[in-house]
Amino acid sequence: MTSTADRLSTLASSGLGGELPIRIRAWDGSISGAADGPVLVINNRRALRRLVYSPGELGLAEAYISGDVDVEGDLAEGLSTVWAANRSGRIARPKLALTDYPRLAVGAVRLGALGRRPPAPGEAAALRGRRHSRDRDRAAIAHHYDLSNDFYELLLDESMAYSCAYFIDGPSGSLADAQRAKLDLVCRKLGLSQGKRHLDIGCGWGSLLCHAAEHYGTVSTGITLSRAQYEFVSKRIADAGLGDLASVRLADYREIAGTAADQGAYDAVSTIEMGEHVGDAQYPAFARILHDVLRPGGRAMIQQMSRGAVAAGGGAFIETYIAPDMHMKPVGTTVSLLADAGLEVRDVHALREHYQWTAQAWLRTLESRWDDAVAMIGEVGARAWRLYLVGGGLAFAENRMGVDQILAVRPDESGQTYMEPSRRGWEG
Repeated sequence: MTSTADRLSTLASSGLGGELPIRIRAWDGSISGAADGPVLVINNRRALRRLVYSPGELGLAEAYISGDVDVEGDLAEGLSTVWAANRSGRIARPKLALTDYPRLAVGAVRLGALGRRPPAPGEAAALRGRRHSRDRDRAAIAHHYDLSNDFYELLLDESMAYSCAYFIDGPSGSLADAQRAKLDLVCRKLGLSQGKRHLDIGCGWGSLLCHAAEHYGTVSTGITLSRAQYEFVSKRIADAGLGDLASVRLADYREIAGTAADQGAYDAVSTIEMGEHVGDAQYPAFARILHDVLRPGGRAMIQQMSRGAVAAGGGAFIETYIAPDMHMKPVGTTVSLLADAGLEVRDVHALREHYQWTAQAWLRTLESRWDDAVAMIGEVGARAWRLYLVGGGLAFAENRMGVDQILAVRPDESGQTYMEPSRRGWEG
């Protein structure tokens, strides 16, 4: 007698064009699939209906974060196994013939996969208006960063740096040490020192802003579009007694383009993993702003995630539940856009493995404080972040995503940038 799990395996193999590299445990307890693979637990028929209405990444993600499916054992191992099978061509969505559809439809009916569309399991981003308009960007940033101050304080280390760290001693080092090393690395690359004017566009929770002011004596200004971040950073500056050196503005980055006081006013400008929120069409104007706020000879530091041109977006799951309207481009494209804006790119420093280790450190914290995270953002929210961190860590580990620090300089009227070309002194 054919079991429910056997039917599920057959249906999945037909849809993917190859034998699944994992085991399946169905809601009735039956098991089928690879003898030694990770186990995908399908808890109910609703999971199948999610895949009918949203085939692919989003449907699978919604089934997981809702609890309709689970993975027995290591979630990262399960995802990696499936992605490896896809890369090798052992599974790949086939071109179905018309004669295949009746058979698949009968199988779906027998399994109870047909029915009304299940409701979204979590708070999907409800964005309106033109993509990357100011109002829509404000809503997208609020969806991601205004989630819960307490949750970010739980997830991040004491620096509150929500970006790739720099593990000088490799993955065995602590996240706090690695984030401090990253902040120091950025400050050294920017040549920050006492009294220098520094602008941090997309300042996050104030980690670089406050670090530069406290340890390098800069006069630093941060810009954020998130009200939660603005309020947090304002208090952080006051509590640290840095009010004479640091400040934060609640503003869209485009607002500084028309502000005369900002033009050519800064010795250094940083933007740490904010460029992913700018959008493809808007990036040339963003790059020009980085150029225009600098004095001649001033330095720009752009730390930014990258993906290949074919998969430049953030992905259906991330853009729906985590970071809406996210856009990542190849690092070479970013370098060209910065050059087109008039900046001279002096260094590109790849940190891909460091983001794998950063995401894994955040994941360990999330798992160790799971009950607290659930109390703050709910079970669905916590499962979404687990999936986000696991998937993100794997994407960096398997070189499907990268992250780079790009150092650029605004030339003077003669085209000179006055940086020593023979060595990278910030590495000491």
